Formats: sequence, structure tokens, C-alpha cells
Amino acid sequence: MTKKHVAVLMGGWVNERPVSLSSGKECAIALEEAGYRVSRVDVDRNVSAVLTELQPDVAFNALHGPFGEDGCVQGILEFLNIPYTHSGVMASSLAMNKVKAKAVMAAAGIPVTEHKVVNRHDISREHPMEPPYVLKPINEGSSFGVLIVKEDQEFPPQELHREDWPYPDVLMCEKFIRGRELTCAVKDDQALGVIDIVTQGQEFYDFDAKYAEGGSKHILPAKISPLVYQTAETLAVKAHQALGCRGVSRADFRFDEREDGSGDLICLEVNTQPGMTPTSLVPEMAAYKGMSFKDLVSWMVEDASCCR
Repeated sequence: MTKKHVAVLMGGWVNERPVSLSSGKECAIALEEAGYRVSRVDVDRNVSAVLTELQPDVAFNALHGPFGEDGCVQGILEFLNIPYTHSGVMASSLAMNKVKAKAVMAAAGIPVTEHKVVNRHDISREHPMEPPYVLKPINEGSSFGVLIVKEDQEFPPQELHREDWPYPDVLMCEKFIRGRELTCAVKDDQALGVIDIVTQGQEFYDFDAKYAEGGSKHILPAKISPLVYQTAETLAVKAHQALGCRGVSRADFRFDEREDGSGDLICLEVNTQPGMTPTSLVPEMAAYKGMSFKDLVSWMVEDASCCR
């Protein structure tokens, strides 16, 4: 029996292009090893014509960031009637918009940070909330554009004044939550485990901590109380379902631990297109559950559909 023809979508033109190329390469290799016919597609604005010519059975979406993760490419795939992996148009768009995602999660009873929408020009000289707080673009991934404002900082970050500011003027300002960085992957509405991310020298889990070799240490299973571990898994699944995610997603948390083992567990965001690189978290959690990388990407291909 001939296996499916899979177009692996990777690259794109946004900040996360290098990560996407790495994810796509790893997925394409694994899918070929699993016996699939694979076409590697370095996505540009002509992707609709390219896919029309290729006529794949499935599109494996290995894109990250705007266009690939926000419902845009999903809409193209729906129009072309090509089954695809990961979440659909609505869930992708919702999860990518950090403000709207928080509203949906809060309505579902998932704890989120205190936050507000601000304009960088309006807050360039006066704090939008009591420090410490975090400023971040509403629709970016991989921690691009994130600025942390500490307690002793007299004014907002001077980067906000830049004429060549590379992000939209509208930002999200959220309360800085101290504590540990936890993450939990969800596959087919089932949690895959909780990782405690320990950064190596970085102030927070930024781009280098995520993707540079040795940028962070992943502790799996996370050494936290069984109750907190189970709560993180429950909340990750709940967030996945509240946003309408499909396939694989990953929820990121901050855990403000206290000496008695309790503390606040806050959901920061849900990633509908988690990285699939050698240092990525989801493949690591899947392996912890006994699922090889080849089996994971094969499952994602077989799970692909339209109208997700």
C-alpha cells in the first residue's frame, strides 16, 4: 500500500523562519523514514500555486509565527481542500492573539496573568502598571519582542522610542510572575507530561534559551508536587479544548512556588505550532510517553483533516 504524499510546509518570511526550517527538516526526514512520499515546501507568498501543482494528500504544517500559526495558511489549505496537521483556522487565530486567548482561557476557569493592551507611544514615559511587568507583541512567537521591566526601573524600556521598532505599536502588558517555567504538551486531548525548564544564563525562556544548544535544561518529569503536576496537565488539556485546538499543542505556565509546596500556577499561553527541532519540548515529552519522533509525526499526518 502506497503511503500518502506529504507536503512539509516550512520556512516562510517571518522572524521564526530559521526555527521553522529546522522543524521542517527534522519532520521531513522522519516522515521519509516512515515511508511517506515527502515534498519539502519553503513557503513564500506563492504557496497556493505551489500546492495546487504538487497536489499533496496532506500538508504537514511546520511553520511558526505569523502566517503559519495564526490561521492564515490554514485558511489557504481549507480553500484548497488539503487536509493539514495541527489546529484549524479559528483555534490558530485565537491562540496566536495573546489577549483574546487569555479571555477565552479565563472564561474557562484557567488562571491567567493580570494584563492590559497598551500602545508603545503612550507608555514610553510612564509605566502602564506597577513594575515588575512584561511587555510583548500580541501576535509574535518564540519570545520575539519581549521586554521585562524590573521593580527598580524608573521608566519604561527605552527600546519603545526606537524609530525602527520592528513590531506593531500595540502591545500586551502583563504582570511579571516569578517562579519556575513549566510546560505541558497535549496530543489528541491527552497530556504528555510536564517539563520544568531551567534556563542557562538567560533572564527568561527567550529565543536563545529555546533554540540554542545548551540554552536551557529540561527536567522531565518536572520535580514538583504530584498535585501541581496533575493540575498543570489538567489545565493544559482544558486550555487546548477551550481554544478548540486539534492535534498537538503546548501550554506554558509560570509556577510561583512556596515553601509548603503550594503556589500559583498561571497559564501564559498556548502554542498551536510547537517547535519540532532537536531541542524542542514536544518530541521530548512524546518520547517520555514511549512515542518515537517518527511515530509522533506519522500520527500527526494520519490525524490531518480539513474543517479543524
